[in-house]
Amino acid sequence: MKNSKMKIRIAIADDHPLLREAMRNVLEQHEDMKVLGEASDGEEAVKLSAELKPDIIVMDIVMPKLNGIEATKQIRKVSPTTAVLVLTAYDDDRYVTGLLEAGAAGYLLKSARGEVLVKAIRAVHAGESVLHPTIIAKILKYRMRMEAEGGAQKTEEQLSDRELEILKLTAKGMSNKDIAKRLFLSVRTVKAHLSNIFNKMAVASRTEAIVKGAREGLLTLEDMSDDESKD
Repeated sequence: MKNSKMKIRIAIADDHPLLREAMRNVLEQHEDMKVLGEASDGEEAVKLSAELKPDIIVMDIVMPKLNGIEATKQIRKVSPTTAVLVLTAYDDDRYVTGLLEAGAAGYLLKSARGEVLVKAIRAVHAGESVLHPTIIAKILKYRMRMEAEGGAQKTEEQLSDRELEILKLTAKGMSNKDIAKRLFLSVRTVKAHLSNIFNKMAVASRTEAIVKGAREGLLTLEDMSDDESKD
């Protein structure tokens, strides 16, 4: 009987063949991962996503024909179940905010090691947020700029105290299990609260909730900092 464990189905989009090959080699060493295909530009990334419907596409920002931001927008349309995990050398404000606004589920820098990418893919597949630490300050900077310009949109329905508490723990990168343990709740209850948070904030993922929460002033830099050292 074959192993019934479902593999995480992955596509890779990057215009550097050597990097794509290196990523494939790293990922395929893990039994729970399967690389379905590769794309060398943004248009191929969109086409690949539409045809293969991968669980996750690991994608760079600067690519020929179609950049990562536009490719992410199109991928979210042609394959809504595909999560976009950005892996790039660029952490410019316009790229960070543009990609997260476009619906990227996570943002990693290419300085990350292979095991960090593997962990990030598993986290995104589990519906968790993946944001490189240096990205947090950029989100807050963007929020302050939006507030100054009067362009920030507010969540129409106010979050309860418990929902806000869970949003803040989510922003620290805590898993549902960790949040449940911290708050003495069941994992099912945490999931129910997150579902309510997503509905109230009109978002579809943890990352979108964190980005919108930061943009609206619901989260501060302290809320979004890892507090493991305090425990």
